[in-house]
Amino acid sequence: MLDDENLIKQHDPNSSLTIASSQYQQVSFKAAVRNAEHDGRPIYNIVIAGMGGSALAALMVKVWLKSDLPEPMEIIRGYDLPNYVDQDTLVIVSSYSGNTEEALSCLSQAKKCGAQIGIIASSGELIKIAESDDIAHVPLPIGFQPRMAVIYNLRALISLLINFGLVENDKLSNIQDSLEWLHTESLNWASNVPIIDNYAKQLANKAVGKTAVFYGGTLTAPIAYKWKISWNENAKNLAFWNELPEFDHNEFIGWTSHPIEKPFIIFDIISNLEHPQILKRFKVSDKLLSGQRPKSIEIYLAGETLIQQLLWGSILADFVSIYLAILNNVNPTLVPLIEKLKEELK
Repeated sequence: MLDDENLIKQHDPNSSLTIASSQYQQVSFKAAVRNAEHDGRPIYNIVIAGMGGSALAALMVKVWLKSDLPEPMEIIRGYDLPNYVDQDTLVIVSSYSGNTEEALSCLSQAKKCGAQIGIIASSGELIKIAESDDIAHVPLPIGFQPRMAVIYNLRALISLLINFGLVENDKLSNIQDSLEWLHTESLNWASNVPIIDNYAKQLANKAVGKTAVFYGGTLTAPIAYKWKISWNENAKNLAFWNELPEFDHNEFIGWTSHPIEKPFIIFDIISNLEHPQILKRFKVSDKLLSGQRPKSIEIYLAGETLIQQLLWGSILADFVSIYLAILNNVNPTLVPLIEKLKEELK
């Protein structure tokens, strides 16, 4: 089925696969900061406010730059900022649409606290406020689903952190250096590559009809979360995620009461840069759960550096979940129930 390009076009009318195939180009996005001027006051903590796909870039940055960020970073996925936010806090509010109510709530609180503020959005209320109030912001290209604009968001977030003197300019180059390599890797997952040679199609074929559970380590947890989001929104498929070593302290035991026949598929998302004990935990956990759950499928992230691995894993997630959507006979682009939910909440 996944080698029938006419069938793929029928089930992907909004060309999600075309967008996935061009995601590598996002690493060169010119994330120019508008209203970049600020008063240069010290920043003692960083808060990133965003939901779903708009929070993914922050999760990636927190892992990637854990040794580079001079101040602690917290990611808020809700309506309220922490009580410690004050004039010495940088609050970056991220919402692809610019209209996410949780993000707007956090922006309002940040303004009341006198915090330094940055905004990332493609349009909507956030951009209007940024322009009217002279707030530093990076406008994103319009016309994408947030989950498919993660690398745009990543570039924008790094640009704002550079603008406020928190990271060095070379971090943008670290992202852009992966352009040609990511292009080559993406070509291997394209719809014209037959399933026998197409890793993304192979993974989708294994997953059809099952509930996926994604496990990452300390470094790959953001990508495990990305796969869950892509599974939910692209494939319209239930999925869960967790990270090691925390998994081994609770959820590990939860599997022991579930017979192996349960319709789950397990994916371990692994980086060779991970802590040696976490790498060992993946192996030992799967061995001890043999007969209690399906054997895990190991996805080893390609790339020489952590940022390369995170980018590779993020793009692959969209390819696999789009192919799964086609197998599920659903449109991988549209999320009408989420739009209906937003309307009901107004």
